[in-house]
Parts: sequence; C-alpha cells; structure tokens
Amino acid sequence: MDLSRRLLLGAAAGGAALSLAKTASAAEAVAPPLLGPAPGVARLGLNENPYGPAPSAIKAMTEALSTGAYYPGGGIQRLMEMIAERHGVTPDHIIVSSGSGELLNAIALAYGMKGTLISTNLFWDAYFKFAEDKGVKTVRVPLKADYSHDFVAMEAAITPATSLISVCNPNNPTGILEKAADIHAFAKAASAKTTVLIDEAYIELSEQPVSNSVVDLIRAGHNIAITRTFSKIYGMAGIRVGYVISTPANIAKIRPYVMGGMNSVGLAGAVACYNDEPFLTYSRAKIVEAREMVMAAVKSAGLTALPSATNFVWVNVGMNANIVRERMEAKKILIRGVYGTHTNWSRVSMGKLPDVERYCKALPEVIRA
Repeated sequence: MDLSRRLLLGAAAGGAALSLAKTASAAEAVAPPLLGPAPGVARLGLNENPYGPAPSAIKAMTEALSTGAYYPGGGIQRLMEMIAERHGVTPDHIIVSSGSGELLNAIALAYGMKGTLISTNLFWDAYFKFAEDKGVKTVRVPLKADYSHDFVAMEAAITPATSLISVCNPNNPTGILEKAADIHAFAKAASAKTTVLIDEAYIELSEQPVSNSVVDLIRAGHNIAITRTFSKIYGMAGIRVGYVISTPANIAKIRPYVMGGMNSVGLAGAVACYNDEPFLTYSRAKIVEAREMVMAAVKSAGLTALPSATNFVWVNVGMNANIVRERMEAKKILIRGVYGTHTNWSRVSMGKLPDVERYCKALPEVIRA
C-alpha cells in the first residue's frame, strides 16, 4: 500500500480521535463538563485511575506550562533513558509517544502492511479495527472457556503470511493475567516464527510486574515488542504518554509510522513521576482496595466475576449488560455494557472509593429491578 507519511499519520490521528470520541459520547450520556466527570457522577467505565496524576507530576507539569511555547527538546531523550535504565535496555530499544494507542496503531500498520495480524476474539482491539479499516488482514483466535488465552491455538495459527501476533496481558476487558511462565513460553516460541506484541498497559497493577513482563526476553534479543502507558497506574489518561520497547530492528520498522513528537507538559509529568514509588504504591493499594470491595459486592449479589489483576472487574450480571448499564446510568453511575458478543458481561472500573461504594450498593438493586 503506497501511503504518504502525511496521509498515513493524518489517518491515524483522525481514527484515534474518532474512536475516543465515540467511547466518550457513549460512556458520558450524563452531560459531562469540558474535563473530567460531571458533578455527582461516578465515572466507572473507562479504566481511569482517579488518584493520579502524582503530586510530583502535577508540580512538574505546572512548572512546564511557562515553557509551553517551546518544543520538548531533550525531555524525550531523558524519558527514554529513564525507561531504558529501569528495563536494562538502551534508548534505541524505545519509542515514546503521545499515548500507547498511537504506538499500537503504528505497530499494526507497520506489520499489517506486510502480512496478517493475529490476536484473540476478545481484547482491547481498537488498533486491530484501525488496521482493518486500512485493508489489513487479521485473524482472531477464540479464548478458552475460562477466558484465558489459548496459546497452543494461537501459535498454531501462525503461518508464513503472519507478520505479527498480539496478546493483551493482563487482558482487557477480562482482567485476567496469564501465568508468567505461560506468557514467557508462548512469547519465546512464537517470536521464533513472527513478531510478538504484548500490550502491557495494566502490567504495573499486577502483584509481580517485573516477572509478569516479557521485557527480559527483549533484552535477550527475541523478536518481541511491549507497549506501556502512563494512563493506568500513573493516572495520566488525559495527558497521553506511552512507550514501546523492542529490539532496535523492530523499533526501526515502527518509527516511520509514528509522528514522533510529544506535548512538553505531559513529558515533564512523565519524567517527574516515572520513579515515584510512594505514589505508585499508594495508587496500586487504592485500586486493590476498590477491587476487593467490588468482588465482595458481586459475591453478595449472587453474581460472579473473573479474577482481575487490573483496575477493572468483568462481572457476569446474568442479564443483558446494556440494561444494567442503563439502570446504573439512571443512578449517575457510568459503567460498560455489552462487550462484543458477551452480552451478559459488564465491566466496571475502579474509581475513587466513594464512587465504588455507590456501585456496590446499587448492584443488587439494579439486577433485581
């Protein structure tokens, strides 16, 4: 496909903006203000972390506003160096950008232009849909009955035409974290046949993020890429900072599809909070506390939910999830409804504790109404 860089990037930006606009309009039927949730509304549908940004990030971003007339300069290199130091790689293993969504779109095009993309039939697939709209061929392998990945079937689906195989771990919307040994074994075996992409947006919310990540396989030179974001544990969803780590050869393939710039305010915030362990510990603890509240409420209501290693829980509400969503919305509680063909499953995000308490209290009323 012969697309100019300008046309390609314009389409990427337009597609991403349209996707975000659709998501926001669907989730915010209760008249929202310009930014953030409306007063009195519990926004529990977009997997945001309301405990961010970290105070360290807010301070740095506030100070950065005074230099907003200038392009970022050396800030991008500084963030790359910080990421590289933590993960034991070099900056030429990394691209930073305005959110991991842009990078996932870029990866899907960089590899989809040359072959078929493979993933599952249930994951955060916005970038697959984006690529499909551009004519890229995709294959979706069903999850197992317990909603875990069928790694045997996924590896078997790889053919000479496959250019990339993708896994979201922990997965969205299921919340399931694959066992470290299983994801490592799959990534290592599959990367001998094609490029492997692991979307690790939620990995830092898991109990053992270092061992659960496959970044060690990238250090060893395997044909693997991972994407990360500042939107989840760092609580910077509206500020848009993300990055990809891969081999230098893969980075060279991806880079032409990425705009390459970043906003200086978000960059300042990312640099300031990247190693802010007190905030990360606090953020994770609050999310776990909320998650435990939801799991207890689900059980008390006679429902079931999948085990989650993320800032959301996927609940089997035993009825059409859109009805549950509408009834919750009437109480000014915003959650996700039907997700694909899984009509009885509803996803609820871990907001601030008072908002989560509202959801927990409303749940039995809503399902019995």
